[in-house]
Amino acid sequence: MSEAINLHRSAIDMLMATSRTFFIPISQLPSGLQEAVSSAYLCMRAIDEIEDHPQLQVEAKHNLLRSISLLLKEPYNNEELMTLFHPYKSLLPEVTLRFGEWIKLCPPTIVENISSATSTMAKGMADWVLKEWRIENEEDLNEYTYYVAGLVGVMLSDIWKWYDDVETDKDLAIAFGRGLQSINILRNRAEDLERGVDFFPDGWELEDMYMFARRNLALADVYLKDIKPGPIYNFCKIPVALAHGTLDALTDGKEKMSRATVTEIVSRVVDRK
Repeated sequence: MSEAINLHRSAIDMLMATSRTFFIPISQLPSGLQEAVSSAYLCMRAIDEIEDHPQLQVEAKHNLLRSISLLLKEPYNNEELMTLFHPYKSLLPEVTLRFGEWIKLCPPTIVENISSATSTMAKGMADWVLKEWRIENEEDLNEYTYYVAGLVGVMLSDIWKWYDDVETDKDLAIAFGRGLQSINILRNRAEDLERGVDFFPDGWELEDMYMFARRNLALADVYLKDIKPGPIYNFCKIPVALAHGTLDALTDGKEKMSRATVTEIVSRVVDRK
């Protein structure tokens, strides 16, 4: 029992260190659901760190991501994963190296769904690493954002179904993830260009990406209508509300929302009756 408690505490600490956006709603989820969502988020964050790593070469990223994808198609073997990570141990962040802990945290009756979604995401990321993220058109943008974010929406919908028999629309779940990712693309635009990556399709201006984000966030709002008020609703609503707020701030020429605005948005969602 103490091992499970320590594992849960470690996961919460890691969430706090890696995601301000998701730490708040995850920390408010009930027992069981909190472990499942924490596990899912941290597994996906672990591979995301490989895709975005500034020092790993393309070949190393591709090899790691493809190998993780294949390993997750089989019953989980931590020894094999640690052997895979070993040559890169000094480079990979803690959240990635502790991947086995995040799998262990997951309730056994949902772990297969999370492993499968993470496997698919890793394969998609590996393919886009080889393409060097060259996004030529909106179709490419939709494909890339499906792998890195739309899949998160699908996986969360699987968790809602598992935990509370909540039925949600798959296409709207994908738009939910895609809408949040489009805000990240806008926020990190300068930083991405500095490292030689451009997630904007050829010929797109800022306004085009603003429109893409607004379209997907509008669908995310529809996604929320299938979920009754409660912890799951709050979990989904908080990041969507923050994404709307960030988009408004970016449109007004600000880099991000103020901490006071973030607190006000979260309070408004949590206090909603």
